[in-house]
Amino acid sequence: MFENQPKGLWILSLANTGERFGYYTMLAVFALFLGENFGFSAGTASEIYTWFLTAVYFLPLIGGMAADKWGYNKMVVIGIFIMFLGYLFLSIPLGSGTTAIVAMGAALLLVGLGTGFFKGNLQVMIGDLYSDPRYAGQRDSGFSLFYMAINIGALFAPTAATSVMAWAQDSLGFSKGDSYHFAFAVACVSVIVSMLIYFLGRSTYKQVLVSDSKDATKKKEEVEEMSPAETKERIICLGLVFAVVIFFWMAFHQNGLTLTWFADEFTSRQATGVTGMEFSVMNLVWCIFIVFGVCGLITTKNASLKSKLKNILLIVVPAVILVVEYMKHGGDTVTIDAPIFQQFNPCFVVALTPVSIALFGWLAKKGKEPKAPVKIGLGMLVAAVAYLIMTIFSIGLPVSDHPNHVADMNPNLLVSTYLILTFAELLLSPIGISFVSKVAPSKYKGMMMGGWFVATAIGNKLVSIPGHMWNLPLPIVWGTLMVICLLAALFIFSILKKLNKVS
Repeated sequence: MFENQPKGLWILSLANTGERFGYYTMLAVFALFLGENFGFSAGTASEIYTWFLTAVYFLPLIGGMAADKWGYNKMVVIGIFIMFLGYLFLSIPLGSGTTAIVAMGAALLLVGLGTGFFKGNLQVMIGDLYSDPRYAGQRDSGFSLFYMAINIGALFAPTAATSVMAWAQDSLGFSKGDSYHFAFAVACVSVIVSMLIYFLGRSTYKQVLVSDSKDATKKKEEVEEMSPAETKERIICLGLVFAVVIFFWMAFHQNGLTLTWFADEFTSRQATGVTGMEFSVMNLVWCIFIVFGVCGLITTKNASLKSKLKNILLIVVPAVILVVEYMKHGGDTVTIDAPIFQQFNPCFVVALTPVSIALFGWLAKKGKEPKAPVKIGLGMLVAAVAYLIMTIFSIGLPVSDHPNHVADMNPNLLVSTYLILTFAELLLSPIGISFVSKVAPSKYKGMMMGGWFVATAIGNKLVSIPGHMWNLPLPIVWGTLMVICLLAALFIFSILKKLNKVS
């Protein structure tokens, strides 16, 4: 799984892990901060929240266009510095008056702009690592590993945010409102760590560094120019993929809206036994180790005895810990907060990445690995399956405001839905990014990667549409999302010939 990858992948991935950990630490408590510190209504807070997310995913287009002109490395460095300033301003407690609101707005703008310069351009640099013929066949698996690194940061971020806030309140005597700034300070420190990793590991990715505009120009001149017709064809194909991506993120990011509402209003909030253990982040981490150990044993049949023993320990030690934990606490009743369901997605991404890489590696050896457009289409089909399950199990449930409203659905229904959606995500998101890095014309790589994130931004804004349908019978809500995913899959499969031509 980890073999035959360029060294630069690990440094750039770790740099992104640090940045994403900071981002998700801030995001985990940001909506609550808006209400607690400023007294904003839920409507006002949600508008600020969604517009910030839109900016974060739209601005990579601007950052990519700038990088195409002045160099990807330069924009990444500028982006890290701007993000640092944004988180620094957020970490300063300024009260709840007009000055504090203006400062927060400026800070959010800086975070969004810094992310715009950093996010897409770092991924272009990762794509350029695979221009080396030695690694060309590892592009998809490389981006899958990179995507896993992102989710490692996301997995621990909510716990980090709530823990540091509790420490600030209990040990330092700060109010709840002021304790949010400590979570933002964690994001600030995380970006510093990301910056150090990026600079200290420069030697591992020096082949893709472009330090100034002269170097950028020289690099572009050295790249064989495509004909205008070929350039146009590739841009059109990417635009068609972006159109599908919009509807995937519209469906996928229901995890933060309607699926969370379903968890809050229709799902049992208490669990015991194995189900109760699922909601401990550390228990999930032990499960991840077991998956890694099993995959290691399966994929390294000719490995040394030392390597095999290491993988066996990765299985046995966590399994023993989980058994002991079950014996101690298996009978305890666990109270489940609705937002905690969101931890399953990054957990599943981390756990399933080696499974995905192993599966497609096995298919590649047999000459049967599907091309990226096929994987994207399959991802949309898998997402449709997730909402088909929700549709079936929601039949007979009352609407949200019904007087006989109940909350007794098994939590594993949502856990299973998140699992299936994660399968879809792994087929579509890292593979799609890999596809963009491969297909985009050299002089438009930054802009095209930015286009991917613009599609994500539009999808994030469309997330609210099922929310407006929440007063309708649930099978209609989930069925609509299922149909959207099916239509998007059919569209991808209808243009496979065109997409495969450039892939």
